[in-house]
Amino acid sequence: MAKDRPGNAPAPVKGATDPAERASRAEIDAFVRRARVLAPGTEPGQRGRLIFALDATMSRQPTWDTACRLQAEMFREAAGIGGLDVQLVYYRGFGECRASRWVSNGERLADLMSRIDCRGGRTQIGKILAHARREVEKGKIQALVFIGDAMEEALDTLAAAAGELGIRGVRVFVFQEGGDPIAEQAFREIARLSGGAYCRFDVGAAHQLAELLRAVAAYAAGGVKALADLSARRGAASLKLLEQLK
Repeated sequence: MAKDRPGNAPAPVKGATDPAERASRAEIDAFVRRARVLAPGTEPGQRGRLIFALDATMSRQPTWDTACRLQAEMFREAAGIGGLDVQLVYYRGFGECRASRWVSNGERLADLMSRIDCRGGRTQIGKILAHARREVEKGKIQALVFIGDAMEEALDTLAAAAGELGIRGVRVFVFQEGGDPIAEQAFREIARLSGGAYCRFDVGAAHQLAELLRAVAAYAAGGVKALADLSARRGAASLKLLEQLK
């Protein structure tokens, strides 16, 4: 939900001149490099696993409906590469954050999503990242997709959780609807620290979201090579993500 944000936005990191901040930035950059090295691709013959996480607070209803229609694009793109298992995670209302079982086809995921309506509430991105951390302890996960338009939590906490996912090989792909600057700063850091990627899509631009979902599915099912192949075929959104992963 885009309203009721904290009054004090986190201070931008770029352009810092304080020695302590420069040292902190160097440590973070080293952490990101390590995460990228340790993040393995999908092994041949194995299906990719992707957590599909969405903000289901009231402001998100139009995009939730769009995502319901478009999520099958992920399965179609992954089918020719090695297949994909997806787990739906969402938050809404006051403290509600739920996760589905793992599903292997678009019809089943669409059925799950059709039963959910958006409700007012604050963001719970930290719960999604913590859930992904628990899931990767049970079995390998190639990617976490998060679609949202707001951030109302402590950025330091989210950044630490994102970094832990990166070390465990889970890249976070954050797709932001709208132009909220607080959300953008947080979303970019979450993507960067996990070794993933960030991209903004326009409100109502279903084709943009479809391309982004197709691109991340290609990565989850076949790694960077599959994403590069998709970029060669379709370009645009997949190329943006590929450039950030290199």
